[in-house]
Formats: sequence, C-alpha cells, structure tokens
Amino acid sequence: MDERRINALRHQLVLAERERLTIDGVLHVESFDEKEIVLDTELGGLVIEGEELHIKELNLEKGNLLVSGYVRSVEYLGESLAKRGKGLLARLFR
Repeated sequence: MDERRINALRHQLVLAERERLTIDGVLHVESFDEKEIVLDTELGGLVIEGEELHIKELNLEKGNLLVSGYVRSVEYLGESLAKRGKGLLARLFR
C-alpha cells in the first residue's frame, strides 16, 4: 500500500485491560454476536473474538466503535472484506 495513503487514513485500536476496545477508522460492521465481531476498517478487515462481546457505541459517520466484553483475539485480515468475498464467508461458516 502506498505510504502516502497509509498516512492519510485514520485508524487506531486501543484495548484496555482486555475488556474495553475502542476502534477508530471503522467503515462497516459485517456481523456481530457475543463471541465474534467482524468489521471493515480503513486498513482492511478485522475480526474480534472473545466472550460476552457487546457493541456499546457505533458511529459510522465518525468511524468510531466501542466494544465491551472479554477480548481473546484481534486479527487483521489484510484486505477489505468486500475484496475477500467468498473467502470470508467460508471462514465464518467453517
């Protein structure tokens, strides 16, 4: 990815005590439940796994998301969810 493009994007992830996750640069929430949240950020797809996960705040105009619950893992998919298409669906329904 072009370095100028990366600098122009606004993406930040802050995890406090594995129980409060704040993310900036959110474009779209694909799916969510108490164990997994799948979303698209300015820097690609992101999967959050844990227990009792709840979306406390979501503002897509500002690109902000606040998640509470116990976070076990945060995984970047490396590209936009729209570009992954079937690969993401296969991963979700395995």
